[in-house]
Amino acid sequence: MTRSPIDGYLAELDRALVGRRGTKADLLAEARDGLRDAAEAYRAGGWNETEAQRRAIADFGQVREIAADYQAELSTHNGVRTLWLLVLGVPAMQASWQATRLLTYGSWDRLTTPNPSWYLFITQFTHAGIYAVPAVGLLALLCTRWLSRRFDGVRTASVCRVLGAIAVGLNLFSVLLLIGATGVVDAARLFLSGPCGLLMVSWVVLSFRLVVLARRSWGRCATIVA
Repeated sequence: MTRSPIDGYLAELDRALVGRRGTKADLLAEARDGLRDAAEAYRAGGWNETEAQRRAIADFGQVREIAADYQAELSTHNGVRTLWLLVLGVPAMQASWQATRLLTYGSWDRLTTPNPSWYLFITQFTHAGIYAVPAVGLLALLCTRWLSRRFDGVRTASVCRVLGAIAVGLNLFSVLLLIGATGVVDAARLFLSGPCGLLMVSWVVLSFRLVVLARRSWGRCATIVA
């Protein structure tokens, strides 16, 4: 069965986009409805089915141009999800680890190894960084919302990606720096208890997962714009 011009156009657009399946399906459905409405208008004007669809496609725009706008929207959607994961997930992990440490290990006074002065500086820095991550993420969400009402999707997506990358990078750097410094001082502190060790591993996995999500947005948009 021969594919219609609109179906072929939508299939090409589908291949050009990367993002959540549901969000991408909504964008493709929006494009399909617009194309079919335009083709219907051309048919009413006397054009045959195939020519009406081709003219509707020409009016709609080339796949590369439309894909850039649609991918920006998909990237913004992905960026917002990543930022919410930062805003909610990082404090939740921090609070969960502290609560678990109190319940399964107890007070820091039980530690037998001394804390070097440099380690105290690093812990203060990394804790400040970890607590700053949700603030940066929330700021990025507010900026994205404000920009989306005033600028095009490509510019909004770019700002969202930059702010998201800053927050994700700060989180990963803080977590890895704290784990590395703790391992140097006393590796046993990384596993105060079984649940604490499990939560620590989960925190590292979450941090790298956030990097992957942020990287996907950057890589795909760069490919389309190039």
